[in-house]
Amino acid sequence: QVQLVESGGGLVQAGGSLRLSCAASGSIFSFNSLGWYRQAPGKQRELVAGIVRGSTNYADSVKGRFTISRDNAKNTVYLQMTSLKPEDTGVYYCNGRVGVTIYWGQGTQVTVSS
Repeated sequence: QVQLVESGGGLVQAGGSLRLSCAASGSIFSFNSLGWYRQAPGKQRELVAGIVRGSTNYADSVKGRFTISRDNAKNTVYLQMTSLKPEDTGVYYCNGRVGVTIYWGQGTQVTVSS
């Protein structure tokens, strides 16, 4: 059973930066896709950034500000977030898919103050 554990969330002022980490209990090399989602209060969970076979994709709202990356040697996926805005506030979840099985982390809170 693969476990994903996020870290790196916190409170930051608008314009600031944070780097989220998602550590997997096993090898992430076997994952078909990896991604970061977020859920703001009262809103649905949405895809923020993803990696599929080395190609990355981003939500329009974060393009140019967020960067997703992976370190296979450390079994970790990162989300570098810059120029943060109050609307980036939410719980950020790491997601990974192996075949038809989808794994989620427990989430990490990101709060951006204006």
